[in-house]
Amino acid sequence: MFTSIAGRAVVVTGATRGIGKGIARVFAGAGARVLIVGRDAEAAKGTVAELSATGADVSHVLADVGRREDCQRIVAAAAERFGGIDVLCANAGIFPATPLAEMTEKDIDEVLGTNLRGTILSVQACLAPLAASGHGRVILTSSITGPITGFPGWAHYGASKAGQLGFLRTAAIELAASGITINAVLPGNIATEGLDELGEDYLASMTASIPLRRLGTVEEIGYTALFLATDEAGYITGQTIVVDGGQVLPESLAALDG
Repeated sequence: MFTSIAGRAVVVTGATRGIGKGIARVFAGAGARVLIVGRDAEAAKGTVAELSATGADVSHVLADVGRREDCQRIVAAAAERFGGIDVLCANAGIFPATPLAEMTEKDIDEVLGTNLRGTILSVQACLAPLAASGHGRVILTSSITGPITGFPGWAHYGASKAGQLGFLRTAAIELAASGITINAVLPGNIATEGLDELGEDYLASMTASIPLRRLGTVEEIGYTALFLATDEAGYITGQTIVVDGGQVLPESLAALDG
């Protein structure tokens, strides 16, 4: 039985939809106090209303994690409402598809700005309250795309997700002195609003390439993050957990025949 995290203060960036919303739902269900961070006011209010209906202590703040002043505002909101931060789930990310030959500087800057710079800035802003908590936890949402696999149109996205892991390993060494652990979850294909937009043919082909023969759920990513936030995971830092139904294992689709 894991030690309860009920009452702990959890910040989840990019939490108004998709994987971030799933992470927030899991932590709220475990009794944590959750601060939803996003850029869409209506989506944020809707997420708060949905999760609060279960009796959870959930609120939101509008912020762009790619901006230092916004990250500092997130920390100020958490301090005011919760008295600090115990867990940061740095989940905010975007994944617009653009062929490499057509990729503009703006395309690159937008993806790296949110996915990589946003990760670094949000972690940096939360360092003091995480250290003060006595059991500070940082969980990054990376991806199998970039660190392990590739997909046409996502060269900038893959670079940002691989970059998160380069940041993770050095950050783990530096944060250890303050008793803070930092780890990453690498989701495979998860059933989200964003994935639906890629079309039925894409979803069917992806499902066929996964040994478990299904897409993952956002809650399955949330429960992985929840484990990494527990006291029992306190000796794990600088590590990655792939949550992909075995997608990266077959060397070809032929391995799944039979």
